[in-house]
Amino acid sequence: MKLRYFAWVRVQVGYAEEDLELPLQVVTVRDLLAWLATRGPKFDALLTRSETIRVAVDQAVVERDHAVRDAVEVALFPPMTGG
Repeated sequence: MKLRYFAWVRVQVGYAEEDLELPLQVVTVRDLLAWLATRGPKFDALLTRSETIRVAVDQAVVERDHAVRDAVEVALFPPMTGG
């Protein structure tokens, strides 16, 4: 699975994307965010604000209970504003 990071999420992580093989226990977006928080200080700090992070699975914005096991791409980004 390709994990992409946008805007201040990318800045916090330090790179724009990575290819990952998810652990078996990661089934939903909620699981993914919890697992990412265990990957080190930059992820832990990022995910202390996890409620402000939007998630898209295969280019569709989804809720936290959405499945990620068969996803090709997951994107993490801040809320979008119009203007």
